[in-house]
Amino acid sequence: MTYSNPSAVVQVPENDPIGTLYLSDIDFRAETLYFIIVDRFHDGNIHNLVGDPQLNDLAHQDWDKYWGGDLQGILDKMDYIQGMGISATWLTPLFEQIESLSENRAPIHGYWTRDFKRINARWVNDPSEVRLFERDDTIFDCLLAEMHRRGMKFVLDVVCNHSSPQSDRGKGRIYDDGRLVADFDHDVANWYHHYGATQNWEDEWQIQNCELEGLATFNENNILYRRYIKDALKMWIAKGVDALRVDTVKHMPLWFWQEITSDLKSNRPDLFIFGEWFGSHPDNATSVDFANRSGMSMLDFGLCHAIRACLGQNDPRGFEGVQAIYDKDGNYRNATELVTFFENHDMPRLQSIGADNESLRLAVILLLCGRGTPCLYYGCEQYLHNETEGGQDPYNRPAMESWSMETPIYTAIRVLARERRRNAAIQYGRQVPYILNADVYCFARVYRDHRCFVALNRGAEFCIPEVQTDFPDGTYFCLLSGRELTVKEGRIRQLTLGCKAACVISLCGVPVQGQVVIRAQVNGVVTKPGEVIAMIGDCPELGEWDIRKAFHLEYLNSTTWFGEIVLDESAGKSIAYKYVILSEADDSAPQRENRESRRRPIPSAGAVKWRDLWESI
Repeated sequence: MTYSNPSAVVQVPENDPIGTLYLSDIDFRAETLYFIIVDRFHDGNIHNLVGDPQLNDLAHQDWDKYWGGDLQGILDKMDYIQGMGISATWLTPLFEQIESLSENRAPIHGYWTRDFKRINARWVNDPSEVRLFERDDTIFDCLLAEMHRRGMKFVLDVVCNHSSPQSDRGKGRIYDDGRLVADFDHDVANWYHHYGATQNWEDEWQIQNCELEGLATFNENNILYRRYIKDALKMWIAKGVDALRVDTVKHMPLWFWQEITSDLKSNRPDLFIFGEWFGSHPDNATSVDFANRSGMSMLDFGLCHAIRACLGQNDPRGFEGVQAIYDKDGNYRNATELVTFFENHDMPRLQSIGADNESLRLAVILLLCGRGTPCLYYGCEQYLHNETEGGQDPYNRPAMESWSMETPIYTAIRVLARERRRNAAIQYGRQVPYILNADVYCFARVYRDHRCFVALNRGAEFCIPEVQTDFPDGTYFCLLSGRELTVKEGRIRQLTLGCKAACVISLCGVPVQGQVVIRAQVNGVVTKPGEVIAMIGDCPELGEWDIRKAFHLEYLNSTTWFGEIVLDESAGKSIAYKYVILSEADDSAPQRENRESRRRPIPSAGAVKWRDLWESI
């Protein structure tokens, strides 16, 4: 098959300090996320520990109290964060919290909201800044503006399922910019469910209607609540946040999330949203259905636990267990947009379950080169962890202790995160395993003429006699070590990997450019070897219904195809199109979708993403 799609170079914005490739604003697959617990990162303003002093501990002895981290501290460390190649920061929730203890714990994490339309006074430089939407000169505004100036994105953490637990000031008291609108104990307007604690975690009704760890659970059937939460989120989005991470999505029904995502994206079409379905897995049909139908992506817990087993717990299956998760990517409509991670604030850090420094580095390399949008937990680049009680919450949330920009992991992240911005294969290419056993994993990422080859070894030194790479013949240099490698007939021969070592080579092809670029993806189509999915339509770029001039897409996984199409001649117009299965066998008739043609308007300029489902009999 020959490929007819045109290609040229995307222009890099002048204000991009890294000099990296910019893709569509609605596509997060080029990003590397860095998840920060605000209170534990850096104290930039020692005078903003306001409120009840019982909630504070500047000596950092009580792990359940505020230690002083704030937004000024994050702003002060932007050179450190961006120097690592990070392009998006996800902060724990910024909303105003209850100012009281619950079971002797303060809401340092940000998930016990009091007012969704105000910011926590402990995060800002002056108490007057809590009314964030009355002004544009707060430390939040300064941080957001500085991130955008640097070409970085901001991810706001939100929780729609619940407010706060029982404390000495009541339970579930919610305010609308300072005005009380709901009170769990006097719930005259039915803002909350009152079914008690969840008893059966296999019962979907209980999971969605009963309480999680004593937290007041919102009644999503109440239109007053829905209007309030959507109005609040739209206010934050209007401030300029680029993405939302949504907490505890499994605890609310799918229709609620469909309504939320639809309303928010009507306001801001380029908003990226991903949810936390704790324990999600490609074999869990309900969590997969959420990922496919909610209107948002999802944190990939299945891959997380496979990486933790392989590189933290020395699981005998090793990398075979990791690949077993990748093998099920066809269950999702877009596995390449799942947000990948191997540790977070709800589980012990990787080193607390057995990983040494070298294994942690392997996990970082796999995350940054494998499919999905990678997210790193703050401090992993400094080997930050605490072994108290096995590193469980709250001991998985230490204060940052070092800011070295020379650790082996920091430098690996810097190299690979920047390469991710340049190489479309790492962003959304198919992932092809070539050598796989418990200790050694060699795979290639492939998209059009972009390539990345990765070799990982969690065991003793190992020599691979021969491995396929999908690279053109030539000499390449490992991004991590500078080691010279020769590819001949598409293969590397006698590749030696040291103990717990890795090798990464990359080849950036010619990026697609144009006045209008459409990133089209179709899911739910099963093809046989020798078949390819193409687009045909009524415009010149799609062949004007001539099957011989159809635009061929790229295979991503067993049910998903993707391609970038330049539609300059059709800019500003409306086009009709559908998908077709073509075969290399000349005697095989094309298989067209069994539906009327789709019709979409084409913007006059820019890049957009289309997600479609194959429709047949």
